[in-house]
Amino acid sequence: MSFADDAARLAGMAGAVLGWSPDRFWRATPTELHAVVGALTGAGQGGGDPPSRATLARLREMYPDG
Repeated sequence: MSFADDAARLAGMAGAVLGWSPDRFWRATPTELHAVVGALTGAGQGGGDPPSRATLARLREMYPDG
């Protein structure tokens, strides 16, 4: 895969799962994106289930500024 393919996939994930706008995605640093993806996947924490759609929706309501 090329950088463009990877970036498009990550941008789509950030929009669909995190509710990020394209601008927010492109302003994020690699460290920020890594931290968010790690938190969602449980990376570095011995695994675990990702948050449910309901949990993500509740968090979006609680923190609407993205």
